[in-house]
Parts: sequence; structure tokens; C-alpha cells
Amino acid sequence: MATVHIGKAEFLKKVFDYEKNPQAWKFEGSKPAIVDFYATWCGPCKALGPVLEEVSEEYGDRLDIYKVDVDKEQELSGVFGIRSVPTLLFIPLAGQPTMSSGAPSKMQLKDIIEKHLL
Repeated sequence: MATVHIGKAEFLKKVFDYEKNPQAWKFEGSKPAIVDFYATWCGPCKALGPVLEEVSEEYGDRLDIYKVDVDKEQELSGVFGIRSVPTLLFIPLAGQPTMSSGAPSKMQLKDIIEKHLL
């Protein structure tokens, strides 16, 4: 399964409806997910893109990977306090999500997925 570019409407349905639940995290997805907050002009973001595509193909239906363009979706960026790109939001099925700034290597990314998401 390839990475999926999403905007606010899809984010509210597939990840977190912060308008309905502003005080408490409630994941809307049915499997673990990663959200990549990126910018088209960002060098590290461009390098991370193919890595996320490879990881998405390897994990197939066990994991969703979404991409949010911070320049087009400034409200989403603000809700999550995104100050640098790329920033990754790692979302397990149960529990709280975690965030990480920077572009991890494929090995680092797979390690996080195996230890914290699956």
C-alpha cells in the first residue's frame, strides 16, 4: 500500500477528530499509522519520501502511512505544533502517539515500527 496524501477532512476521519475531541486523543484508524508532516521545498523531506514508500510497501496492510503538506494544511500543523519538517507522528492502535523530528533512516524507521506500532 502506498503512502496517502491527506488534508484536514481526511485527517479528521482517518486519524484524529480534534474538533469533536479537543481535550483527549482518540485515534480514528483501524491499524497503526505514521503521519509525515512535510514540505515540498524541504530537502530531508524529499529524501524521506522514497523511504516511506518502501516501508509502506513492505508492511502492506498492517500499517497506514499518511503525508500532510504543512504549507497546504497550516491548521493541522498548528494543532500539532509542527515547527520543523519533516516531523513524523507515530500512532499505535492503543495508547498515545509520539512525535519525532528529522528524517530517520529506513532501519531506524523499521525499528520504531516494530517496537512501538506493531
